[in-house]
Amino acid sequence: MKSKLPVDFYQQPDVVSVARQLLGKHLYSNIGGQLTGGIIVETEAYRGPDDRGSHAYNNKRTPRNEMMYKAGGVAYMYICYGIHDMLNIVTGIQGMSHAALIRSIEPIEGVEIMCERRGVFDNQKRLCQGPGALAKALGLSKLHNGADLQNDDIWLTDEGIRYTDEQVMASARIGMNFEGPYKTIPWRFYVKGNVFVSRPHL
Repeated sequence: MKSKLPVDFYQQPDVVSVARQLLGKHLYSNIGGQLTGGIIVETEAYRGPDDRGSHAYNNKRTPRNEMMYKAGGVAYMYICYGIHDMLNIVTGIQGMSHAALIRSIEPIEGVEIMCERRGVFDNQKRLCQGPGALAKALGLSKLHNGADLQNDDIWLTDEGIRYTDEQVMASARIGMNFEGPYKTIPWRFYVKGNVFVSRPHL
């Protein structure tokens, strides 16, 4: 297996660029000795404090979002709608409150384990399709909030996959229920035509 992405990758200042660069990187988890992972095919950028879609909008700081203010290279996990665990990669330097949400991966490692965790046995396309499904398949929960991506629970690698601009779509993020420019700003990135993307499959 390739070496982990270095800390300086995560501490780049532009989270939008990092979210785009994350496409094609491999994401792994090793939970309870069970290795699972896949290729990142869909992300979203969240840039506090100006971004209305961000948990750190207007410099809001709470126990829930405190991890967003850490230096890049840790996981920010939170529960959405009281149901779905969501994996975000904190980026930038200490205090920047930037994060990239990992929305979908193409599963390649430990697929049978992911099927068991998700209770999905008939359609591998659904295994990690959307951030809630992805976290469950990888065995991740809010307990992993703050996990250091240089450790051996959650990590990312560069295994040489590159997507050209023609292969990547940029669109509005999912679920932005407010008005203004940040509702439609194209900070969601996904691999065009990839069947593992949450939606749409263009």
